[in-house]
Amino acid sequence: MEIFAETERLILREILPSDRNALFAIDSDPDVNIYLGNNPVKNIEQTDDLIEFIRKQYVDNGIGRWAMIEKSTNNFIGWAGLKLVRELTNNHINYYDLGYRLNKNYWGKGFATEAAKASLHYGFNTLNLNEIYAIADSENVASRNVIEKVGLKYIETFIFNDTNHDWFEIQKY
Repeated sequence: MEIFAETERLILREILPSDRNALFAIDSDPDVNIYLGNNPVKNIEQTDDLIEFIRKQYVDNGIGRWAMIEKSTNNFIGWAGLKLVRELTNNHINYYDLGYRLNKNYWGKGFATEAAKASLHYGFNTLNLNEIYAIADSENVASRNVIEKVGLKYIETFIFNDTNHDWFEIQKY
């Protein structure tokens, strides 16, 4: 198991097949999915497919979302990290996207911010990236707050999946 980063309260490691139940609990929750433009997963097999997809990104792209493990409990509380986006989005392609998703029991406790900071540090210092982007549904105030708190700047609003989304960017610091 590869650990990519550690923070005061988190271990950020590769997502493993053994994370399937905790990941299913997050991705099947309608509250977690409200701003994601997709439907909650309905069965554990969909979660298995997602884990396989993420693990393939590690091999193909050298990066993918990471499991967020709370140090004090060893609980899988969500995922965070960078993802190489190869599809055209808002006139960008082959860009690195900062993202995170947490079990709602851990919302509002600073975990997303902590993981996002570690992800940016990894992107700029380990991957030697020059810029990193993030996207948030325009109505997702909590996600926008995290993105701006870690230093990304609002660039513009665009339509993504028939919904207004905000595009953010940060340059290497």
